[in-house]
Amino acid sequence: MSTQLSDAQLRFLEQPNYGVVTTLREDGSPHSTVVWVDVVDGVPSFNTAKGRVKPNNLDNDARVALLVVKEGDFYEWVSVDGRAETTTQGADEQIDKLSRKYDGKPWQSRDGEERISVRILPEHVTSYGV
Repeated sequence: MSTQLSDAQLRFLEQPNYGVVTTLREDGSPHSTVVWVDVVDGVPSFNTAKGRVKPNNLDNDARVALLVVKEGDFYEWVSVDGRAETTTQGADEQIDKLSRKYDGKPWQSRDGEERISVRILPEHVTSYGV
């Protein structure tokens, strides 16, 4: 089962609002972290690096949740639950795009770090004020 985000929800995700992504550990308990949010091919996306907890969790269980809240107005938000697709293709370009979006400057790559782009294929979408 999949669902599509509305144009208004996609526009909201394209703004520099921070997200909280939740993945599941091997024992089934949730792991949540703050992420920069992107839209790739009409679905929410974020970027991480190999060796971190998020991609390791997603290798075991592709279920993922993302909550994005508007800066300064916690009554505007979009929540997406679905399944993750990961790839290294285009991940370096994506992290640079996100760094410019959120920090206003190019990404400073780290030696030996392999970036991963994560697309969320939405199964359930809710929002408020968007």
